[in-house]
Formats: sequence, structure tokens, C-alpha cells
Amino acid sequence: MPAYATAVFDLDGTLLDTLEDLHLSTNAALAAHGMAPRTLDEVRRFVGNGIRLLIHRAVPAGTPADREAAVYETFCAHYAAHCEDHTGPYPGIPELLAHLRAAGVALAVVSNKGDFAVQELVERQFPGAFDAVLGECEDRGIRKKPAPDMVEAALARMGADRSGMAYVGDSEVDIQTAANVGCPCLSVSWGFRSRAQLVEAGATTIVNTPAELERVLLGDAPRPPA
Repeated sequence: MPAYATAVFDLDGTLLDTLEDLHLSTNAALAAHGMAPRTLDEVRRFVGNGIRLLIHRAVPAGTPADREAAVYETFCAHYAAHCEDHTGPYPGIPELLAHLRAAGVALAVVSNKGDFAVQELVERQFPGAFDAVLGECEDRGIRKKPAPDMVEAALARMGADRSGMAYVGDSEVDIQTAANVGCPCLSVSWGFRSRAQLVEAGATTIVNTPAELERVLLGDAPRPPA
């Protein structure tokens, strides 16, 4: 039997390397409104809490709300057309998911990215791999992470419960989400945050490769400490 019956994954920085496309769409939206570009490292710091907050952080301080909203709309249109230009799974992720499914682990994705992009990316990059997929859907009364709502909605769709689950992510938002759900968090070191940032955020288990993550989820190895 696997160590965990259910694994719920973050998307950006955990399963998919989406940073370059997020960076390019951010700068395309800023440029369209006469605003200065942001560096790749700035966008790396800005992501994790959804597109609206990404844009709020990217526009100049004091930008009027209507102009910020216009930048957001431009970003969404550009990203919808270009979200896969440079995006793909981290090495070893497709094999990880295949092995977990073969072992009978229920799999879900919950992401603060817009649901339009999450559904498209997961369907195209990981067809048939997940039992539940949720992007940002606060208009349906499901609060975004780190609130527990998205994970709870995913579990409900799968007919699973939190007692046998692990949450997998790459950021402080994911660590907070797992704490709010009341489940173990497995933090990955290959994503958008450094190991030092993860430790500072309270990570208790950090894995360095998808193969190591697989061994922990299936129970073939002890959980590595942070």
C-alpha cells in the first residue's frame, strides 16, 4: 500500500516550469500600458497568489485601480495565447505521475492560476493523469490558497478525505495551505523558491527530485528532513 492514498499538487513550480511564459506575458501586459518591464527574478517572487496579485505586484506602486485592471485583462489575453510557448513538465514529473497512478494513488491539482489556464495546461501536458483539477475560482465561493477550500473541493470531487493525503508544493503559500488543511506538506526544492526560503517559511519535509518525492509518497523511503 502507498504511504499516501491521495496526493494533491500545486502546479506552477511544482509540476510545470511556467516561469518564462509568466514573465513574458507580464512584460507584454506592462508594455501595452506604457509601464516598465520586470525582471525574471521579480516575477518569480511575485507568483504564487494568483494572477491578480501578480499584476498588482508588477505594476508601479500607486497605479490606479482601473489601469491595474486593464493590465490584468491584457495579461490574461496574452497568457491564454502563449501559456505553452516555453512551458513544460520538470524532468521526471511525467514518470512520477504514471508511477503514482499505477500504485493507485488518487491525484489532484489545485492552483491559484486562473482556471482557464490551469485546465488547458493540465489537459495538454498531463492528459488523463489527474482525478480533479482546480484553478482559481473564487467567483464560485471557493477561496484561493492558502485557504483550505480548493483542496477540500478537490477531495470532495475525488471522494477522498484529508486523513490519507499529502500536499505537494514549492512555496510558502503551499506550506500555509497544507497547515490550513491539516495535512503533511512535501516541499519541492526545484521550483520558484530556494531551499532557504522554504525552511524560513516552515517547511518540514523537502524533496530534491521527483524520484525522491515518489519514494516518499509510496512509502519506499523515510521522509527527508528540511
